[in-house]
Amino acid sequence: MATSSSKQGAMEIDATGSLAITVERNPPEARLLELGIKSWPKWGCPPGKFPLKFDAQETCYLLKGRVKASVKGSSECVEFGARDLVIFPKGLSCTWDVSVAVDKHYKFDSSSS
Repeated sequence: MATSSSKQGAMEIDATGSLAITVERNPPEARLLELGIKSWPKWGCPPGKFPLKFDAQETCYLLKGRVKASVKGSSECVEFGARDLVIFPKGLSCTWDVSVAVDKHYKFDSSSS
């Protein structure tokens, strides 16, 4: 079976066994409708550096902005921006270096799967 750029649910773990950020670049409108993104709450932040810890899995869709996220305890750096669908696994700590102000829809996954 061919690999798809579409990521479904579960926690992503990179080759080193660390929690990993998943970025789905420019997902199709049908995917956004399926997820119900427009009904999710919105959040924004100005440029700057922000330490974040995810106590639940968060899925977000950036309407605008540019971020470089550095994962704590890892050399991993993930960049994402406008029109990207991003999943942060539960337990991940990272620092957002926001170069362009962010406006995003977000949803926390309350399930334990």
